[in-house]
Amino acid sequence: MPTPTRAFLLGPLLKGVSRSFYLTLRVLPAGMRDPIGLAYLLARAADTIADTSLIAPARRLELLLSLRDQVNGVASDGALFQRMAAEVADQQSQSDEKVLLESLGPALDVLAQLSESDRKAVREIVSTLTEGMEFDLRTFPDERSGRIAALHEYGELDRYTYLVAGCVGEFWTTMTYAHMPGTLKAQPANMKARGVRFGKALQMTNVLRDCGKDLRIGRCYLPQTMLAQHGLSPQDLLLPANSLRARPLMVELLRKTLDHFREALEYTLTIPAFAVRLRLACLWPILIGLDTLLLLVDNAAWLDPQQVSKVSRNQVYRIIGTSLLLVPSNALVRRAIERRIRDIEARF
Repeated sequence: MPTPTRAFLLGPLLKGVSRSFYLTLRVLPAGMRDPIGLAYLLARAADTIADTSLIAPARRLELLLSLRDQVNGVASDGALFQRMAAEVADQQSQSDEKVLLESLGPALDVLAQLSESDRKAVREIVSTLTEGMEFDLRTFPDERSGRIAALHEYGELDRYTYLVAGCVGEFWTTMTYAHMPGTLKAQPANMKARGVRFGKALQMTNVLRDCGKDLRIGRCYLPQTMLAQHGLSPQDLLLPANSLRARPLMVELLRKTLDHFREALEYTLTIPAFAVRLRLACLWPILIGLDTLLLLVDNAAWLDPQQVSKVSRNQVYRIIGTSLLLVPSNALVRRAIERRIRDIEARF
């Protein structure tokens, strides 16, 4: 195919592979879009490699680590992307994913064109995210093995949520200070810490929502120590009929998740009202995440992979529409988010 242009990579291709995130990306201030969009593309390519179950985990790990080296500029293997195209891209049923993997060379060319500070930040976030993917490949069995492995304790889950999402909050904050100087009055260290909690909130939402599906590929992110405290094993969670029995554990993890969302709210309110685009980019995932948790806490079969608690596309559009009225007001933003948190807690 013709060599993809920067405009294609950060436009139609990014839209094709990022789905709902593309909405958030488009509302960001212009200077932030390219580095964040490129970081997303590179991380999405790495994730596609890590998740291609028709390739043995050991080989996926080898390709993943090679891609990380390429991103960091510590290796130059001209044949790597051809091998990826042959081994991974041809296994993709989604054409956009295939095009993405075949476009890694041009994507790295765009990386080289970024400013030195942006290039460093993109390399750091992609390296950390691929650490999370590496953790998955080293921790869990082959998806086709029929076996299940579980994390050991909550600290391991907390570290994992940092690697795959919390670090994005740090990166997002770094980009804000770099491209919107003077916008954030809070100390960078405080904002980064809250940004980490923001990312963890979103990932914990994913962990709880997708528990039934993850179990069927051998991955139990609910820690063994917490399972044991509730008289459960990973195998017990495979039975949707145990959804009620496992509900106290789900509630325990929901409480931790809501604490993260409270920090995400404070992060958003620290952004001044005049930075409407930046506020909206934070407000949308919080509202969608909390609405997902509301569906989850009402889902009597939350462990059933056929009954995943998922916010509909129409509901997402309603959230986007109503958020335009909320975003200029700290009081309205706080009220909308705290009301959702209370609604969830009332169902405990």
